[in-house]
Amino acid sequence: MGEVREVRVSSVSQTFMKFFRGSSGPETIPAQGSQKLTRRSSGLGELSRTWDSAENLCVLDLGSTSPTNIRHFTEHGHRIYSEDLLTASTDPELLTKDEQGNAILDSRKFLADNLVYPAAHFDFVLCWNLPDYLDESLVKPVVGRLWSVLKPGGMLLAFFHTRDAGPDSPCHRFHIVGADTLEMQKIVLRREARRGPTGAVHTAVSEGFQLQRVFNNRHIENLFRDFASIKFFLARDNVREVLVVR
Repeated sequence: MGEVREVRVSSVSQTFMKFFRGSSGPETIPAQGSQKLTRRSSGLGELSRTWDSAENLCVLDLGSTSPTNIRHFTEHGHRIYSEDLLTASTDPELLTKDEQGNAILDSRKFLADNLVYPAAHFDFVLCWNLPDYLDESLVKPVVGRLWSVLKPGGMLLAFFHTRDAGPDSPCHRFHIVGADTLEMQKIVLRREARRGPTGAVHTAVSEGFQLQRVFNNRHIENLFRDFASIKFFLARDNVREVLVVR
């Protein structure tokens, strides 16, 4: 089950209210010694112009908890929720088989434990590069749930790799450090490997999430076909930014 956090801010002082749901999957951690990269984001810049001029917005951040992002939104008087769906998708209890006997993840069970919010709850969703790394069987169900929890007119920002990015493109965590600037940090997975003779837990670190697929423009348009509009931004780092409106 994924971790969920909500952070609110009062007019007098910042009060952090966190709601946790334990995860049975591995934990994501920054790669030791990994270089932090920055990138400009046209999609983020467009979103920033909206949330900088509004009050009491509700934002969903679909990545491992980022204190930088929490601070960014609470300082603007907004609420932010965070769910690490990639980590939640590694829960072994999700494994099942389809009618042909192929191994898939149980999307109904996944959505029963994750993205559990009232309809039309969020003004913005920061999807980051989730669709590129999420298991195929979960992508469309997750996008459908995101449509339902967005308010009419709400916006979702997602990043998609182009074919030139290559199959070994690392999965990054994105931290908002400016109106149109992101800091990228490679993430890895930390798993409980075994218990030693004293009962101590030994952990193992893997390289992280693997790129599952590359969407072309037609596939992306089909993925977000229930949304009212879609806008593409082509970046220089072999990434297409997509901004959709509910």
